[in-house]
Order: sequence, then structure tokens, then C-alpha cells
Amino acid sequence: MTDLIDPVHFQDLSTRDPNDVCRRAGCRYDQAEDRYTVSVWNEDVNIFPHSMTIESAGGERQERHTYFHLFAVHYLLGAQAVNIADSWISEKEVPGGATFFRGPHRIPTDMVSNRFNNDIDAFSQRCITLGGEPIEMADAAYGFRITDRIPVAALYWQGDDDFPAECKLLYDRTITAHLAPDVIYALAVGVCRRLGSSA
Repeated sequence: MTDLIDPVHFQDLSTRDPNDVCRRAGCRYDQAEDRYTVSVWNEDVNIFPHSMTIESAGGERQERHTYFHLFAVHYLLGAQAVNIADSWISEKEVPGGATFFRGPHRIPTDMVSNRFNNDIDAFSQRCITLGGEPIEMADAAYGFRITDRIPVAALYWQGDDDFPAECKLLYDRTITAHLAPDVIYALAVGVCRRLGSSA
């Protein structure tokens, strides 16, 4: 589960002041167990810096959380105590994003558009099931609070004879204060996989 996470990041987290981490990231810390608990997309995730382990607080171990666990560690390290801007940007508007988010780092939103294949109602139901709040954009759009400081929106356009269905992710403008582009990519892949999953 932690294969994607360089041990140096756990080591870095283990040296941080838990009070500062909790203030910045809106998480909890249990000193007796040396455990941070952070809510990631409405699920509590436990992070143990010294043992370099991560587990879902509910005991569930699902593959779809791999990228979210990578994101969670970096979120605890990088989150800043800034208010959400309520202003959406695409990954291309992230500094350096126009060159970073292409090729191997292209956001795989086709996982979502292919999953629903022009079925707006099915897309909407999936988003509502996952706690999405409707947003007045595209043909259907929903916002998700991934953590206290990281909102993500999923937009869906129905296709026609000339253009296929399309999905796009947007991020609150403040995401650049918290995460580097490679971590934004990991977060985005996790979002696409969860939205595009039938589970």
C-alpha cells in the first residue's frame, strides 16, 4: 500500500511538530500511537510516520486508495493554513502545469467519460453517492471536499455525433499552496479511478 511513497517522506513527517501539522492540515494526532488521522474523501486514513504504514481507519483495504494514501502523506507535509478561494482552476493553470500535465502525466479523465458513456444521470448518481455537491457548470458537475483544504470538481459534457463525451477535473486555486504538480497528478488519478469505478 505504501510502495509509491518514498520512505524519506515518512521520515520527514516523523520530525514535524504534530501541533503544527494538525493546524495546517486539519487532521488529528494520537501521541500514544504516533498516528495522524486525516479525512480523505469522507474516509479516515491513519498514517504512522515511524512505522511507515498507512491504513484505512475503518479497516477496509481497497486498491482505489493507493493514490489517495500517497496524496495524504504529502498533504500532511505541505498543507498550509489558507482559506479555500472558491475559485476553480484546471491543471494547466498550475505553475508549470501546461508542460507537466501531458504525456505520462495526462490526467486520465477518459476513465470517467468512458465509464458513463453519455449517461449524465449515471454520472450524477455516482457523484451524489460519493458525496458530491452539484455545481452549475458543464452538462453536469459536482464538487468534492477531498480534505478540509482540497476541493476538487468533476465536470461532465455529454457527447454528440461530432464530439465524444468529456470529463474534466478542476481544483480550488489554493491547491498550488499545498501540493506540487506530481502530487496533484496522484490526487487526480485517484479521483478518476474512484469516479470511474463501479464499486
